[in-house]
Amino acid sequence: MSVAPKRVLVTGAAGQIGYSIVPMICSGEFLGPKQPVILHMLDIAPMQDKLNGVKMEIDDCAFPLVKGVVATSDVKTAFEKVDYVFMVGAFPRKDGMERKDLLAKNAAIFKEQGKALNDFASRDVKVLVVGNPANTNCRIAQACAPDLPKENFTAMTRLDHNRASSFIAHKAGVDVDQVKNIIIWGNHSSTQYPDISHAKVAGKPAPEVVTDTQWVQTEFITSVQKRGAAIIAARGGLSSAFSAAVAAVDHMRDWINGTAEGEWVSMGVPSDGSYGIEAGVIYSYPCTCKDGKYTIVQGLSVSEFSRGKMDLTNKELQEERNTAFEFLGIH
Repeated sequence: MSVAPKRVLVTGAAGQIGYSIVPMICSGEFLGPKQPVILHMLDIAPMQDKLNGVKMEIDDCAFPLVKGVVATSDVKTAFEKVDYVFMVGAFPRKDGMERKDLLAKNAAIFKEQGKALNDFASRDVKVLVVGNPANTNCRIAQACAPDLPKENFTAMTRLDHNRASSFIAHKAGVDVDQVKNIIIWGNHSSTQYPDISHAKVAGKPAPEVVTDTQWVQTEFITSVQKRGAAIIAARGGLSSAFSAAVAAVDHMRDWINGTAEGEWVSMGVPSDGSYGIEAGVIYSYPCTCKDGKYTIVQGLSVSEFSRGKMDLTNKELQEERNTAFEFLGIH
């Protein structure tokens, strides 16, 4: 019996991150080696030629799992009946641009695409927002899709989670797969809080292995927070691309297939008030996943140091949301 294909949409598909995600979807790295896909790719009209070029490359790969490709600048066509959405396309921050100006530009984009999700996507669609500011863009799309479940909208902090795990692995002198249960709290921004308080390194509590508290509370945190900027500087103005693509697929795959027993991952999800965070903001929490659903990990102790960091990033998210909603006339 043949397996019905799943429709997967990548917005901003002609850009670096989208271009890196596409082959992971087409090869089965995302949904597995037995799940056929129909790939939808959306980009702005001036990028249509480049989008067509990506489609040509997909054809040239002869992926057996690909049962169709939609390459379009039309929002309705792109979002029609999609099951999974990687919302990568966003207006990039330019030199001299204030954050509020960036929020205004993206508010318009994610309002339109949120409405398209509401009107055309599968009712069970799973959405991951990658385009920055990811948490607030996610909140905008969610607000503009009132007919879809709020919990189906998530933002990516998995890249930060993976970065933090790598930093700790290097510091401890272990392979990165020996680092478990890092937490990224809050916003995907320079206020995010990478936390190793409850992490494990080679089966031991991370604070017992990485004992340099001064490093953990200063250089480690700022290195994770500023890693994106460091990569842009190192790549001569180009931002993280394939690492972001890998993190996006990690996020969606774990959400669909589940996390390992006793392990969690960091996901930007709608707050339910857990850990004193205002309900409704899209906040990164430690989450476990099972049967296509995520659950915020409860009952973790929070130190005074952690509380301050968690509240700071929460404040930024509230301010971003209020600014974006003001532009959209949402109250």
